[in-house]
Amino acid sequence: MSGSNLSLIGISLVLWVCWSLLFTRADSQVTHPDEVKALRAIKKSLVDTNGNLSNWRRGDPCMSNWTGVLCYNETNTDGYLHVRELQLLDMNLSGNLSPELGRLNYMKILDVMWNAISGTIPKEIGNVKTLELLLLNGNKLTGSLPEELGYLPILNRIQIDENHISGPLPVSFANLNKTEHFHMNNNSISGQIPPELSKLPKLLHLLLDNNNLSGYLPPELAQIPNLRILQLDNNNFEGSQIPDSYGNMSRLLKLSLRNCSLQGPVPNLGNIPNLTYIDLSLNQLSGSIPSDKLSDNMTTIDLSYNNLNGTIPSNFSSLPHLQKVSLENNSLSGSVPSIIWQNRTFNATETLILDLRNNKLLNISGTLVVPQNVTVSLQGNPFCSISILIKFCGPYNGDASGTVQLANNTDCPPLACPPPYEYAMPYPTCFCALPLLVGYRLKSPGFRDFRSYVDKFEWYMTFGLKLNQSQLHLNTFTLEAGPRVRMYLRIFPIYVDNSSSHLFNKTEVLRLRSMFTGWLIPDNDLFGPYELLNFTLLADYREFIPPSSSSGISKGALAGIILGVIAGAVTISAFVSLVIMRLHMKKHHRASSKRSLLSKISVKIDGVKEFNFEELTLATKNFNNSSLVGQGGYGKVYKGTLADGTAVAIKRAQEGSLQGKKEFLTEIELLSRLHHRNLVSLLGYCGEDGEQMLVYEFMPNGTLRDHLSGKCKEPLSFAMRLRVALGSAKGILYLHAEADPPIFHRDIKASNILLDYKFIAKVADFGLSRLAPVPDFEGTLPAHVSTVVKGTPGYLDPEYFLTHKLTDKSDVYSLGVVFLELLTGMQPISHGKNIVREVNLAYRSGMIFNVIDDQMGSYPSECVEKFLNLALKCCQEETDARPSMAEVVRELENIRLMMPESDSIIRDSLVTDSEKDSSTPSSTSAMKYPYVSADVSGSELVSGVVPSIHPR
Repeated sequence: MSGSNLSLIGISLVLWVCWSLLFTRADSQVTHPDEVKALRAIKKSLVDTNGNLSNWRRGDPCMSNWTGVLCYNETNTDGYLHVRELQLLDMNLSGNLSPELGRLNYMKILDVMWNAISGTIPKEIGNVKTLELLLLNGNKLTGSLPEELGYLPILNRIQIDENHISGPLPVSFANLNKTEHFHMNNNSISGQIPPELSKLPKLLHLLLDNNNLSGYLPPELAQIPNLRILQLDNNNFEGSQIPDSYGNMSRLLKLSLRNCSLQGPVPNLGNIPNLTYIDLSLNQLSGSIPSDKLSDNMTTIDLSYNNLNGTIPSNFSSLPHLQKVSLENNSLSGSVPSIIWQNRTFNATETLILDLRNNKLLNISGTLVVPQNVTVSLQGNPFCSISILIKFCGPYNGDASGTVQLANNTDCPPLACPPPYEYAMPYPTCFCALPLLVGYRLKSPGFRDFRSYVDKFEWYMTFGLKLNQSQLHLNTFTLEAGPRVRMYLRIFPIYVDNSSSHLFNKTEVLRLRSMFTGWLIPDNDLFGPYELLNFTLLADYREFIPPSSSSGISKGALAGIILGVIAGAVTISAFVSLVIMRLHMKKHHRASSKRSLLSKISVKIDGVKEFNFEELTLATKNFNNSSLVGQGGYGKVYKGTLADGTAVAIKRAQEGSLQGKKEFLTEIELLSRLHHRNLVSLLGYCGEDGEQMLVYEFMPNGTLRDHLSGKCKEPLSFAMRLRVALGSAKGILYLHAEADPPIFHRDIKASNILLDYKFIAKVADFGLSRLAPVPDFEGTLPAHVSTVVKGTPGYLDPEYFLTHKLTDKSDVYSLGVVFLELLTGMQPISHGKNIVREVNLAYRSGMIFNVIDDQMGSYPSECVEKFLNLALKCCQEETDARPSMAEVVRELENIRLMMPESDSIIRDSLVTDSEKDSSTPSSTSAMKYPYVSADVSGSELVSGVVPSIHPR
């Protein structure tokens, strides 16, 4: 760049600075100076890709309408205006939250939802004693929850869900006497739920599902006087029972403890007068189902995938709002009482599903006539061999899913409104109007099927918004995992006469927006808490919330001042040119030396941290050989320590083995959206300067293959091997059944199952994973994905190998091979011998115990035999002959219950030894290989589409 050009740039820069200063002085600064300084620091810490905050450079925050900054209408006693709300919803912001937020001392609402902000939550937010709503959900925040947040005296709502928050729940949160909503689901929060939370007098919703919580379920939670929803799904309270005291929660509406490793009996919940929803599925609950009468408000009872026995109680009858009873995959016997449905009258939108598959039921008592709105599924029960009952034994198709189209009652002529105008409800006549679009989701509704509640929802919403019911249009909704209900609300101005405007005025737009962003719509027990996804302003509405503002200074005065500063600008232009040249050269050097792989592609990755090369170099002592802990076909694996002390495993691709962009992103995309205690956690990645590095949580006890190969000084007992098998199966079941859409792993093997310091199994390496098929336009679900065969020899499903048709049963086969490895210690293929064939030969010859691994020591023969039978079923050549992953988990749970109690003690001593050795990586081979993979490289997502996997 020439010197003259740089001089011109310098002059322009100075003029621009002067112009900005003039605009700043055009309004007398009436916002408190400390808050102005804080806002500038907040903007500096954020990355504003779309320029939404560009007008934060000009004027006064409160007087110049800075985007997202809402102030009080009157000055305080100190003579200044103060910031009341910071509303930065869905602005594509990244970067970090500045500690300067703590200087907005009068702020009531902090809303940065649905951005890509990373870093930690600043403890300084605890200084804002006026804060009522803390809305941080839908970002990439990491680190622990600051204890300081527990001392916010009037905080009503804390939403941090869908981030990567870790560490324990601070006990200080027991001081939040005004808080009604704790929404902390879909993070990595760990440790024990503090019993002290029972002191919270106002708490309504406690949502902690999809975290890493452990310990026991505190009985004290039953003392929370106003608790409506207790939702703790997908945590690990292993060995804990559901406290009997939970049956005394008099205000409770929803109890959801799905997949929490709970044991013991089902509590008696018949004394809770308004209970609507029970989900205790995917646990190890035993005994019979309590027979006490349940609340008439009950819509959902899910006790599936447990170890329940006895009969189906008649108390499920005469429940007028019941939508679904799920009792599948238990050991229930006796008869199915037809009184559950025969005394019920259904309207057009009401349905009832009874899922009773895979039990020991013998017949149906009473009438066999089932109303059209009722589905009874009995597949897998003994009486399905009786011809008269065969109509109940077909494939299960009871659950509604996906997007549901509602009836359209408009009789207006087609295509008469110019976009984006639409026809409003034809009452009293068709007219074109411009709607407000609101992305809205029910986070924890008290029902399974929304269809029969649509009318009630529309009434509730319009009543809360103070609108006429005809102003709200709800054309479709989507049922999501959780279950949750997502929808787009279209809100139209009311029709007055032909001369009336078909737009909302500015006052009404701002009023409606504040109703949603301020959570001013009253709570409803049936619909539960909601979340605002976006508030979209079309066409003419955009000027009501302008992205920028201008100064009121006169043009004449402006021209005179500009002419006055030109001379000074010319004088300092040489100096500015020199500075610019240096900055330009520095920027050019930085850009050429650190090219980000992700800047070259259009796919956006959310939920993981992008490390720079220097951070990982420092963490590994410049990738020193002393940090090297493993090596595979992909590259090398280093143990690293981040700046905050976190131990990590850094998987670095070696030159010449780099994957393609899609392959590298597959693992990042999938792992960033999956949260389960039996899946390895991806902490971040680095794509600078041609590098491909993935940063995982460190697994100090290495891979399962290491322990089976005899490299480790302490062999695994049978009890520990069974625990590893169950953990692995649960992780894969999550991929098949809980992820939305489901995922086929495609490379399950012993070296891709890692063990943490407690020997908890975590499935790793998603480089070859594929999305499962989704329904086509006609709602038909394909049974497989057609794909080029990828995977590891010895673990490949033979039917997939021959047909190229990948199914969930392909993962079942691979896991079956791992089970055989656990039992025998053999390699899948060794010296030309295949493990499946060898074990089958031993089984048929009655010599099965000759191939059991001697390193296991003593073991209960009945349990080993059942485990072996399960492994061989998984390895059947025909896909249909293999069990589903849910059936695998259930059978492993049954085997675990058969184990002698003494076997559970063996693991504790080994954990202690492991913890002693964890500081010296060379002490065992287990420490040496925390993440090693011999991947067969290659794979892409189906149709090249990035998966949208919603948290459960």
